[in-house]
Amino acid sequence: MSKSKYFTGQPIISQVIGLIPRSKVFQLARQLHSDHYYKKFKTYNHLVSMLYTIMSGCTSIREVVTGLMACSGKLNHLGIDYTPRKSTLSDANCNRDHMVFEAIYQYLYKRYASFLPDSRPEKWFKRLFIVDSTTIALFQEVLKNAGRSPMNGKRKGGVKAHTLIKADEGVPQVVRLTAAAANDAPFIKQLNLPVGSIVTFDMAYYSYSVWLQWTKDKIWFVTRKKQGIVYTVLKDREVKEAQIKKGVIFDQEVLLGGKDNKKVSKVRVRLIKYFDEEKQLELTFVTNNLKMAPYTIASIYQKRWQIEVLYKRIKQNYPLKYFLGDNENAIKTQIWCALIVDLLMKCIHKQIRRKWAFSNLTSMIRLHLLSYIDLIRFLENPDNIIKEWEKTILPRPPSLFN
Repeated sequence: MSKSKYFTGQPIISQVIGLIPRSKVFQLARQLHSDHYYKKFKTYNHLVSMLYTIMSGCTSIREVVTGLMACSGKLNHLGIDYTPRKSTLSDANCNRDHMVFEAIYQYLYKRYASFLPDSRPEKWFKRLFIVDSTTIALFQEVLKNAGRSPMNGKRKGGVKAHTLIKADEGVPQVVRLTAAAANDAPFIKQLNLPVGSIVTFDMAYYSYSVWLQWTKDKIWFVTRKKQGIVYTVLKDREVKEAQIKKGVIFDQEVLLGGKDNKKVSKVRVRLIKYFDEEKQLELTFVTNNLKMAPYTIASIYQKRWQIEVLYKRIKQNYPLKYFLGDNENAIKTQIWCALIVDLLMKCIHKQIRRKWAFSNLTSMIRLHLLSYIDLIRFLENPDNIIKEWEKTILPRPPSLFN
């Protein structure tokens, strides 16, 4: 069995966690003082425990601890020699600052960013960023949720993840975690985008002052027109026949904010009205780019769906319905660890040549988490490893009942 090229001396979980340089985790722990007051359960042990939680689909601290105890003979492969107790893991989730896990994620993103991009024919695609937010519902009022209070007066909590992704990478570049009731618009004020970037977002991110600064910095945005906004039409732009056939109805240059209101920033933009044949909808886009063709602007906004794919992928494949702690720090810690796992899975998915649905890949890794299989070879050709297993199975003795 050991001679087979499909088997290895490291379980799959160890191969996945091996993508995280252990020395860097130690370095970040020292910099952020996250190991102070912890004798045994250091940051790296905590990280491995939480990654095991996410990858195995555990929904409670008891499941995590008993699962780690069951594979105690394999813990040395993970670089840890200590199985935490329930109280130890619970206290660490509540008290160890989630910022260290955010720092680990940011390091890994920078380390693997050049490995992630997809190749697309559009020249502007590599410069495209997408902004959006998603709400993760909680069963307790840990963070204030949005919306009306329920009839029984018990409002569930919620975390809102404000996210920036690069369209050709498909993983978060910037994430800010706030209460669900927090406004979306301030997030874009924190972004530091390179010159020439294109950023698309929905109507929750209206900020004329930010848009004006972006225009000065040659950062282009595309969003939807809100109802009731005040603007002045400056001129109607010519729409070519080829653009009309693609669904463009009109193209105007306007001044947002109104000419007479001195308190509101004035932004010169384009309004492009477009008919979506597939959805049978008329959509009006707002952009500060005065050069791109109208249909290209519509195409850029349509790429915004990629961030919804990210949110769907994370919520479907990782247990973000069940948290191991009921305070804000524990919740944010688990979210950051889920993002770390997603990034590692994305790197593995990108590395293999065989086509796998992402959900199938994560399920396969979850099922074989503690198996001593060469992960990449297995994912490249799972049929061959089944044949190898069949060779190692001894023939069964004849049954008395046959």
